[in-house]
Amino acid sequence: MEFPSYRPRRLRKTETMRKMARETELSTDDFILPLFVTYGKGVKKPIKSMPGHFQFSVDNIAGEAEEARSLGIPAVILFGIPERKDDIGSGAIDPNGPVQQAIKAIKDSAPELLVITDVCMCEYTSHGHCGIIVNNDVDNDSTLELLRNAALTHAEAGADMVAPSDMMDGRVAAIRSMLDENGFSRVPIMSYSAKYASAFYGPFREAAESTPQFGDRRSYQMDPSNAEEALREVMLDINEGADIVMVKPALPYLDVIRRIKDRTGYPVAAYSVSGEFSMIKAAAERGWLDGERAMMESLVSIKRAGADMILTYFAKEAAMVLQK
Repeated sequence: MEFPSYRPRRLRKTETMRKMARETELSTDDFILPLFVTYGKGVKKPIKSMPGHFQFSVDNIAGEAEEARSLGIPAVILFGIPERKDDIGSGAIDPNGPVQQAIKAIKDSAPELLVITDVCMCEYTSHGHCGIIVNNDVDNDSTLELLRNAALTHAEAGADMVAPSDMMDGRVAAIRSMLDENGFSRVPIMSYSAKYASAFYGPFREAAESTPQFGDRRSYQMDPSNAEEALREVMLDINEGADIVMVKPALPYLDVIRRIKDRTGYPVAAYSVSGEFSMIKAAAERGWLDGERAMMESLVSIKRAGADMILTYFAKEAAMVLQK
């Protein structure tokens, strides 16, 4: 087809026409809202670098979860901040820890809401790394036992899904076997399969109080230059029993999302991380761009790239836009 017989602008003339011809539809059903749960009571501590987000104590987090559900958001993912940290992150396996208690509180107040838990050690270790340190590096195999036990406490508390984000080799198989051996074979695993060593995590580290105290995480998180490696990581996780695979961050890795979806056909999650959220917020506050339009455009791009679900700090705001 060629001009003038074909005029693409015909289908752009009105909003109704544009909606009818729209190829990608964004829905609140696509969203997973990250929540940060901490110790104590009556806590709702603002996260300075992430406007509108907070650290909640267990007694306050149920209300936030209920609000998310009222907006049509189907799921939340929990990150915990313990009262005390140590070298091995023992707080992660405390059955009375903030995450474990929050699971129960949310399931009591909003039982239809899907509760996912982040399984990692970085929020719980005094050094801020994602596992046990041996010879100044994270030891892969000894960390697996901690991850297995943490995931089990989450399942025992009532988590609907666990999501290992540590990037240790073999952790999906380790967690899958632990869940299966203890009667939780029906609890799915959403694996952070292609998690890159990204500059876009900065605000999260304030929110989760998880900044590494030495070095960085490039020895276990992926090199941003690599896409073929991401496919290998994903296939390893699928073969070990992952039910959903994730790409993190989202916007700088839209090509990776598309390649994984096309190659595997598996459910693909994409984490639109804190830096993606905060840079749009900061630019909008300065009047440099239309914050609402930038938010929706970025989320649509992630869905268009092939993501079936999007972890996003914009979940509540975007849900309200979609309800207009």
